[in-house]
Amino acid sequence: MAEPRSRPPSAGRGCFIAFEGGEGCGKSTQAKRLADHLGAVLTREPGGTQVGVALRAILLDRSTTGLSDRAEALLMAADRAQHVHEVVGPALAAGRHVVTDRFAGSSVAYQGFGRGLDPAEVRRVSEWACDGVWPDLVVLLDLDPAVAAGRIGPAPDRFEDESAAFHDRVAAGFRAQADAEPDRWTVVDASGSVAQVADAVRAVVEERLQLGS
Repeated sequence: MAEPRSRPPSAGRGCFIAFEGGEGCGKSTQAKRLADHLGAVLTREPGGTQVGVALRAILLDRSTTGLSDRAEALLMAADRAQHVHEVVGPALAAGRHVVTDRFAGSSVAYQGFGRGLDPAEVRRVSEWACDGVWPDLVVLLDLDPAVAAGRIGPAPDRFEDESAAFHDRVAAGFRAQADAEPDRWTVVDASGSVAQVADAVRAVVEERLQLGS
């Protein structure tokens, strides 16, 4: 199995930035803002490909019942494998920067810490699915789950509808990953305004990857 990249991208290859965080933290908004700023490819998980759209419907629809935790983790990994194969890998190889709303960190946090699967095993499945393609920088938008709950709309999806205890475990999972890989992860306070958070994100991207300055 190829090891996830831990160094800045080589010459000619684009940079790969992943946004992570719990529900309602503003990932989609901030990922779009950064992608627009950098002229990067904007994508998401699950659902960044045609295959992924079908998997997203299964994973997020509240009518999906009886799905085992391992099956959920494998569906996420299948979405990620297709995502890397079809979108992320080709764009990086062509020299494009890529910004994604969620990546492997979400699987570790949600299916590992949230569902109670072994986080290390969940990560290994993602590493295999990604064939060595790994974010150069992970931006964790940190927001208290209780505050984030107030941002969720009136029709929550299958994950948004989980218990407060589940979301607390997910938040702890994201923080544990950031603590374990400080050279790859950065934590941004997501409690400010959209503009304030965007400024903080741009600053750390410029500092870590020398992009957008």
